Amino acid sequence: MPPPVLLKDHTSAELTAALADLKLPERLVRQLHAAAVRRGATELPVELPNTSWRLLKQLRERVRIPRLTLVDKVVSPQDGFAKYLFRGEEAGQFEAVRIPLLHRPEDQKYVVCVSSQVGCALACAFCATGRMGFQRNLATWEIVDQVTQIQADSEHPVRGVVFMGMGEPMLNYDRVIRAAKILSEPCGMAINAKSITLSTVGIVPAIRRFTEERHPYRLIVSLTSAHSEKRASLLPIERVHPLPELLAAVREYHAATNKRVTFAWTVLAGINTSREDAKALAELTRDLPILLDLIDVNDPTGQFRRPSTEEADAFRDALREELAMPVQRRYSGGQDIHGACGMLAAVTH
Repeated sequence: MPPPVLLKDHTSAELTAALADLKLPERLVRQLHAAAVRRGATELPVELPNTSWRLLKQLRERVRIPRLTLVDKVVSPQDGFAKYLFRGEEAGQFEAVRIPLLHRPEDQKYVVCVSSQVGCALACAFCATGRMGFQRNLATWEIVDQVTQIQADSEHPVRGVVFMGMGEPMLNYDRVIRAAKILSEPCGMAINAKSITLSTVGIVPAIRRFTEERHPYRLIVSLTSAHSEKRASLLPIERVHPLPELLAAVREYHAATNKRVTFAWTVLAGINTSREDAKALAELTRDLPILLDLIDVNDPTGQFRRPSTEEADAFRDALREELAMPVQRRYSGGQDIHGACGMLAAVTH
């Protein structure tokens, strides 16, 4: 017997192809897909209108709906961020974070920050996940089910997904892209593709592939320094794909999509907040339309600190003068539950 076809692990088109010998109506495939992905069904129905019991029996023999185990959940009393600890069918635990966007009474919603790997091999200096080392890539269904389960546990709809949890998404490229497709499919989670964001510290071959394939999802590149030596001490990937190579790939992305490039900059007191850092960034990105996201570091070890208000304000002023591009400070919530950027380490509370 071939292995079962896993719902939540394939797009609807892939499911149709995998079950082609059953000659399923596309309507039925979409119906089953929606039941598993959007409504969180854990098993196939015993009966369906206009579907024979014989066909459903064949489907039950061929198809399985996998499900993550929820190990732990904690909600911040400070800002309402919620952190979920999951376990799949293979080794290792991983986390996802529910981000509340409740400031508009007429449009209250959540964004889910998902993991794509258990641990991470890239060892960024200020990241708790990087200190874990790499354990394994998550399966597509394990990524999708993070969103499915969090939606089932939520009062408001999930309207966005960011691949900024544990792991480097571009090192699990095929499964991540397939998960994004399922999450954006009308019979999946029906999340607008423009509200799905992939983040990378700079895996250049994957950025180039992402550009060539013309995916509609947003891309964020973690930069943190425009000086190669300094960046290498913080983000070791710099030694593999140095800044000139990374910026060449990013410029190709802009040329192909005409989209403003978003760079993330983890703000580290006394390390990357000087006017010289702002000047170096302006020189590096000359003639490239960018948006700079400033993210305060979250490092419980105390090795890296957030800047004072004065230091942060001076850096933003220098950026606005030198860069002449949009700069925004991204709120990093859930610090009290270790659910903020750079703090995910798959621990129970």
